[in-house]
Amino acid sequence: MRIDVSFLPALAAAFMLVFARIGAMVMLMPGLGEVNIPVRVKLSIALALTLIILPLHRTAYQVDMSSLTPLLVLMLQEIVIGVVLGATARVTLSALQVAGSIIAQQLGLGFVTAVDPTQGQQGLLIGNFLTILGITLLFATDTHHLVIAALDDSYKIFSPGELMQSGDIAALATRAFAAAFKIGMQLAAPFLVFGLVFNIGLGVLARLMPQMQVYFVGVPLSIMIGFVILAAVLATMMGTFLDYFIGVMHDLMPRT
Repeated sequence: MRIDVSFLPALAAAFMLVFARIGAMVMLMPGLGEVNIPVRVKLSIALALTLIILPLHRTAYQVDMSSLTPLLVLMLQEIVIGVVLGATARVTLSALQVAGSIIAQQLGLGFVTAVDPTQGQQGLLIGNFLTILGITLLFATDTHHLVIAALDDSYKIFSPGELMQSGDIAALATRAFAAAFKIGMQLAAPFLVFGLVFNIGLGVLARLMPQMQVYFVGVPLSIMIGFVILAAVLATMMGTFLDYFIGVMHDLMPRT
């Protein structure tokens, strides 16, 4: 009995191409692409997703094993597609850092920093808290499944071997950054109003009572009232963020 193994090189090449797209996305995906997650865990997740998605899109890859150059170009395109998808999901998470920075400034906590465990660098304390809470909610509500679904549907938008439109990618990146900043401002809107009213009130108080040390009275009061407002609106803030994240992921899925 003879076994035909001539298909194995083409299958291995298709596996590496799918792994290039998925691996690049997993390295940037919120919750999985964090710096404190071991690289072996990321690679294991990427390999598992590759084994699942490869049979679904194996026929989409027309691999020419006679030349190495087209294969390398195709792999580079797959990596770029994975980076675009992963970066789009990652940028949505930055809306929480924007909101946290604004809230910290309004509460007088702009100088309080700590190491962000998701990025491994210094960040404002409230921004770090909101980011960790956002990632927790993404997994608790199974919203991360939408990222995997967007990866599967990306083969309908970015077919393997087709020339990518740089204008479309630039427009996607611009919309993602603009939407993240907009949502961050909207999440912090109650604190912007509070900061404006509170500072105007302190200014009036300073004019009425010049001998009073307004700063030493205002800072503790601002922090206390700010945390009360944060506790009151936190659930609404995170619900709005989840709706925004789900909307971005649905935008990455072609409507049929």
